Amino acid sequence: MSDSILKKLEYTREMMIRSGIEHGFSNIETIRLSKKLDHLLNIYQLQNVDKMNDYNFTMENVKH
Repeated sequence: MSDSILKKLEYTREMMIRSGIEHGFSNIETIRLSKKLDHLLNIYQLQNVDKMNDYNFTMENVKH
């Protein structure tokens, strides 16, 4: 599932940048894409928080 989110993130980011360059960064479409990108980033982060917690736990065990 993370791969599909990553693809959506990359595509939305590219479209947002393109919209910003062509129409301006305060354009309604650019702002819509920016909000969509924020939403996708939040989803991605939530999906990966368990992986990061597992990694941090493992690293703590290595230190001791």
